[in-house]
Amino acid sequence: MSRPILIILAIAVLVLIVLFATGFWSVDQTREAKLPDVEVQAQGGQLPAYDVDSKEVVVGTTTANIEVPKVETKTEQVQVPVVGVKDNGEQ
Repeated sequence: MSRPILIILAIAVLVLIVLFATGFWSVDQTREAKLPDVEVQAQGGQLPAYDVDSKEVVVGTTTANIEVPKVETKTEQVQVPVVGVKDNGEQ
């Protein structure tokens, strides 16, 4: 059912193109367009206020004992990164 409608629309578009191309129909602008006059009046507004409590991310290092396999197994102290979160001054 949609195929015959598409064929009719295509033929109508072709007829319109031929009418304009041959000069049988022409379009001339007889009046300039004009935007409407608009008056805007506004008063001061107010942004919303928020109280935000945020946690603090703390990044540092600490010393850890790591077993290093060599000829004989021994432990060494190594600096490793530490990430923590502070909430209201607590760790």
